[in-house]
Amino acid sequence: MATTRKPKATAPHDMVLRSYNVGFGDCFLLTFRYTDFDRHVLIDFGSTRAPKGKVMAAHMMAIAKQIETDCEGKLHALVVTHRHKDHISGFTYSGGKGPGAVIRRLDPDLVIQPWTEDPKARRNAKGPTSAMRNGDTKAAIQHIDALHDMNEFAGYVVSASKRLRGNHLKATREQLAFLGDDNDLTNRDAITNLMKMGRKKRYVYFGAKSGLESVLPGVTTTVLGPPTLKQSPGIATQRAKDPDQFWMQLAARADFWAQHGQIARYAKATDGVLFPRHVEKRHPWDMRWYRYQAQREQAENLLSIVRTLDSAMNNTSVVLLFEVAGKSFLFPGDAQYENWMYALSHPAIVARLAKVDLYKVGHHGSLNATPKDLWNGFTARGTKTKKGRLISVLSTLAGVHGNETAGTEVPRDPLVTALTKESDLFDTRTTTGDEQVVTWVKL
Repeated sequence: MATTRKPKATAPHDMVLRSYNVGFGDCFLLTFRYTDFDRHVLIDFGSTRAPKGKVMAAHMMAIAKQIETDCEGKLHALVVTHRHKDHISGFTYSGGKGPGAVIRRLDPDLVIQPWTEDPKARRNAKGPTSAMRNGDTKAAIQHIDALHDMNEFAGYVVSASKRLRGNHLKATREQLAFLGDDNDLTNRDAITNLMKMGRKKRYVYFGAKSGLESVLPGVTTTVLGPPTLKQSPGIATQRAKDPDQFWMQLAARADFWAQHGQIARYAKATDGVLFPRHVEKRHPWDMRWYRYQAQREQAENLLSIVRTLDSAMNNTSVVLLFEVAGKSFLFPGDAQYENWMYALSHPAIVARLAKVDLYKVGHHGSLNATPKDLWNGFTARGTKTKKGRLISVLSTLAGVHGNETAGTEVPRDPLVTALTKESDLFDTRTTTGDEQVVTWVKL
């Protein structure tokens, strides 16, 4: 008598989300559990500030090895939402001795990045890539070059912040150092390592196929961001006024970033004193007053510029919506409102977002990364007694970015209050000894 075999499941029956406590950064491992196999997807791995009591290098290596254990030595996909240090520093290779070496040996089948990371989409490219065909090729290439110059300029900001003296500039100096470091390409090693990972690569934008279709059977994955230059209505309006303006930058012209990018390349030359023999250790009071005013003006200008830079880079974030067995999981990286505008302009997308069951809180809990239109639209929000209540996952570290007086602290208190009141909040700051928060979802 012939035996009948039970067919393999075509969809997962569980999803396990591990949120690793990297400090101020993001690192998530999604494990989709099928009847006969598991599929592991890593989303980001980086930090700009380790948790209290941790040494950054050792801590990131420990997490890399924990990821290796948790995914059983194999990654099926790697998603890198954008190039900020707090999302990619863990991919540093360091000649085979960094945490990125551990991730590389997990041999991801697929690496997903935003279209702005496509190495072929440069000024010297012989032709447009598939992503570029969906937009204005010249403008897209100029935008990517601008992002590169902005990274170079961030290195100059870090250097300049060290030369600002006085307690009156302490808060500004700390913000310059943080934002400059986060946007700097001192972690170029991580970017290079990512280029060498993955049997397949996808550089995605709103509406593009993620490449996860074959990796995750039975799971629908939709790319909701970032938009291309052609897709975003605001971009078209800006470029009509000034063809040299770039995407989501407040009057940031190409020649500005190009010139300051070159300054950054030679920043070391600006660190030295031109005439060291003639340096005065004590200046007259009136000169000290003018120096104070000049430094304050320089600091405020640099901070304004680097904040624009930071916002522009956040708005290149990949936004993914996973849908399976009636459940929806939203992972928006650091996407801020400008990134969200295009997706939220589509009623069909808004309707699907309303059904989200698990929300990875955008940009470590900054207020403008969770638009009110998005948050208020989640129908699963509610009190603790609500059945099927929304799950929110927050990876952050307080006291690193922004300040409470100005209402820019990250995580933003009103948002955390809403997350706590209207969802089941899983926060990496609540870890005690363990290095991860595990969220289990039955499908």
